[in-house]
Amino acid sequence: MKMKTNEEWKRDLTPEQYRVTREKGTEAPFTGEYCHTKDPGIYHCSNCGEVLFSSEHKYDSGSGWPSFDAPEKVESVEMIADENQGMRRTEVVCHRCGAHLGHVFDDGPVTTGKRFCINSASLKLEIDKTQPLP
Repeated sequence: MKMKTNEEWKRDLTPEQYRVTREKGTEAPFTGEYCHTKDPGIYHCSNCGEVLFSSEHKYDSGSGWPSFDAPEKVESVEMIADENQGMRRTEVVCHRCGAHLGHVFDDGPVTTGKRFCINSASLKLEIDKTQPLP
């Protein structure tokens, strides 16, 4: 994939998507489009369309951001040490385009022990129309 320039990203993304995904911003808790969504489907990168997460791995962590216990494909995300803002965290980025997605923590459900805390602005849900909506 050809990497876009900052001007191209600004043209193709909403201001909020650009702030979150290209400038490593964070949405305010409980404000993101997908925070409470329970629709079945696949979550893609809002920047490049890469498959990132499945609704089957989404759960309500109470954190204020969409949370998943695992990516749909391990190779679709990259994890990077993040020591900004005086904290030690692990940043999650899209492997294909480098978009900032959120962070992963070791306090998730027993199935994986992981909580991928992801900004809605970094996601685009493709609803599975073969499944009943909640």
